Amino acid sequence: MSPANVDPRLLRAFLAVADELHFTRAAARLYVAQQALSRDIRRLERELGAELFGRTTRQVTLTADGARLLPYARRAIEAQDELLAAFAGPDAVTGRPLLVDVNSPGLVHERVLARARELAPQQELMARYESGLTFAAAELLAGRLDVSFGRFAGLDAAVRARLDQQPVRYEPMAVLLPEDHPLADLDAVPLGRLAGESVYAGAGNPRTPEWTDLARLLFEGRGIRVAPPAPLAVGKEEFRRIMTKYRNPVLTGIDFPGMPGSVLRPLVDPVPLSPVSLVWRKGRGHPGIDALRAAAAALAAEDGWLERPADGWLPDADARVMDARVMTDSPTGLTPVRPAR
Repeated sequence: MSPANVDPRLLRAFLAVADELHFTRAAARLYVAQQALSRDIRRLERELGAELFGRTTRQVTLTADGARLLPYARRAIEAQDELLAAFAGPDAVTGRPLLVDVNSPGLVHERVLARARELAPQQELMARYESGLTFAAAELLAGRLDVSFGRFAGLDAAVRARLDQQPVRYEPMAVLLPEDHPLADLDAVPLGRLAGESVYAGAGNPRTPEWTDLARLLFEGRGIRVAPPAPLAVGKEEFRRIMTKYRNPVLTGIDFPGMPGSVLRPLVDPVPLSPVSLVWRKGRGHPGIDALRAAAAALAAEDGWLERPADGWLPDADARVMDARVMTDSPTGLTPVRPAR
């Protein structure tokens, strides 16, 4: 077989390894055995007459030829996906459930999903709880997820280039404290009162580096430390147990669900903001996505989600990303929303 007839399946295998730089993770992403993935990569290398990856016992790296192939492979697979979608017929495009990552139970993302279900009752919108836009972005690009929420500016630029987003909310940030913490009696915690504290912000969690990065930017110059990695807790009870054991304040959003033995207090002076966007794969058209966008725009207008408080804190990079897309082009004709200044 000549390079002119490369099997798209081999290009998908190449892209998974190129994105993950790890054969085991790439195989899991594609739902194939690692040995089968390795065979596909070797076959692609034989057909192209080039070594695409450098492999050692410690790491996988792209070779110069692999880096050269990468943009061509992405365009080829995106074109194939668009072609298949164009000729699959309306049932194939709109008939399957749309998988919507709402991050965690109890957040306002569930309100957006509920409103979208009202706007498009004929669509099946299924909630998923992935937690972390960095992880969800890989799932979006792999086609295993359709929509997610999170801090878009915190993603790698190459990943952002393949995704689209709509600003949803500037969520005020808060701190979760053990109920006997010295700051727990305050109605709101001035940011300066956290000086000298180690605050947990997901350090070491590979799903949420965009959140840890936001915390570092917030804490910089204020004498607040990002707490070292803790065991990754899955589920509310495990999270509560880990929090009780390590007793670090936890940086979170104001809508974080209540938890026994802890109190949630808003942060002030300044009010730090967590920028939340609705995120989907670029070029992915679906009536369910249209409904989610319309729902997000309506709720933002009703509840002032895109109005920044005068004393709000937001990194410049996040402000640029949010402002660039804050004028929505909702298919329902809802009034666009602008941030308050």
